Amino acid sequence: MQTAVQITRQVKSAPPNSSVRFEEKLGSRSLFAETIDTLQVNVGKLCNQACKHCHVDASPRRTEIIERKTIDACLKVLRENDIKTLDITGGAPELIPDFRYFVREAKMLSVHVIVRHNLTVMFEPNQTDLPDFFAENEVEVVSSLPYFLAEKTDAQRGTGVFDKSISALKRLNEVGYGHKENLVLNLVYNPVGAFLPPEQTAIEADFKRELKNRYSIVFNNLYAITNMPIARFLDWLRRSKNETAYMQKLVNAFNPATIDGLMCRNLISVDWLGNLFDCDFNQMLDLAVEAKKTVFDFDYNSLKNRRIVTENHCFGCTAGSGSSCGGTVA
Repeated sequence: MQTAVQITRQVKSAPPNSSVRFEEKLGSRSLFAETIDTLQVNVGKLCNQACKHCHVDASPRRTEIIERKTIDACLKVLRENDIKTLDITGGAPELIPDFRYFVREAKMLSVHVIVRHNLTVMFEPNQTDLPDFFAENEVEVVSSLPYFLAEKTDAQRGTGVFDKSISALKRLNEVGYGHKENLVLNLVYNPVGAFLPPEQTAIEADFKRELKNRYSIVFNNLYAITNMPIARFLDWLRRSKNETAYMQKLVNAFNPATIDGLMCRNLISVDWLGNLFDCDFNQMLDLAVEAKKTVFDFDYNSLKNRRIVTENHCFGCTAGSGSSCGGTVA
């Protein structure tokens, strides 16, 4: 297998078109990182689902999976630097061979572990014990649930996904998620269509009420995330002739108050080969950090105040109340 620095990567889709460049909106305020408190690792594109909005373009047919040596390099970075959170994403992270090794080793370093868990992977072979594994390691579980009704969820993620997701949430509740302080269960909402999410506090209240009343399900927080105009969602925007209108909607909703809270300012993203990016979205567009560093030659001091690489998709993170892996930012 070739290493990260040996492989010539290919851009899968160009950044979205816009009548206004994101740099124009920033003006003289170049975007710089403030620190690195989170190492977000995208462990590959293999997934048991193929969601219509997926910015990773993940599916059951993808073969890109992180190797043990890259995981060990990530663990070395956590061991040697003041980075307190490991955020594992994919694809479906649980499907890679070394997923449980990665989680256990990170916990031994007293690192807080977040797993972006799609809920239905729990029903794949050898995965039924995931709730117990998560609880044993006090993993913070973050799961996408497009809506509290089956029709909208299945429209975005596939037929039958809603029912499996509800069953998975009940299993997580049974082992203490959403009930115990150390077992945090957060849900992610993103719109089914070319529009911005509603105000986060209001939609969270709706989800908590409806999931509790309909299914006796509880959770901690709901993150409202804007659909990013890249990869599969951008392809849909272009096919449906919605790209221009959607991008104009994002530009018109640009909010300078979101800049300070953008996730790229305290996070660095690692791909399955070990290459470094300012965020998972930049990763999918092959917009590497300016220093072109990898996890194998990680230099915390040179990266913690780096200049952030931006493009027009960044309007997605700065529209309205802003959008990040942790929901709104302003």
